[in-house]
Amino acid sequence: MSSGCEICKRLPLITPDSPYFLAELETGFAILGDHQIYDGYSLFIAKKCVPELHHLNRDERVKFLEEMAIVAEAVFTATKPRKLNYELLGNSVSHLHWHLFPRYDSDPDPAWPVWNDERIKNSAHAPRPDRAKLDDLRTRVQRELAALLTSR
Repeated sequence: MSSGCEICKRLPLITPDSPYFLAELETGFAILGDHQIYDGYSLFIAKKCVPELHHLNRDERVKFLEEMAIVAEAVFTATKPRKLNYELLGNSVSHLHWHLFPRYDSDPDPAWPVWNDERIKNSAHAPRPDRAKLDDLRTRVQRELAALLTSR
């Protein structure tokens, strides 16, 4: 953990009691995004604070990518989007974390990256989803995640 890392500061808040919590896996935490501008928006956050995939040793990297793919599949199956976008950026916060954006035909501009969407650009001011919506999303994704993890 890094004392200056924004994600490391938030890791202690990622507990099963949080309405945003999806799962703790070996290499990371799966959570719902603070804002649900794209229904089902989730993140997979590495437990280890490193800025680049190549900073993980080979076994850690393989496991981290495998677990991210499992979380992504659970989000996809639970939300049934047209497409799922995977993004590992780190330009603002250099702690490894994947953004998983379900994309729907109803998106304002489904052929463009979410970062072109003004709602995302202003997401710091967007209202957080209500508890009923979070509970529904969490239950659906957790059910799919549990099925995937037990079948492997």
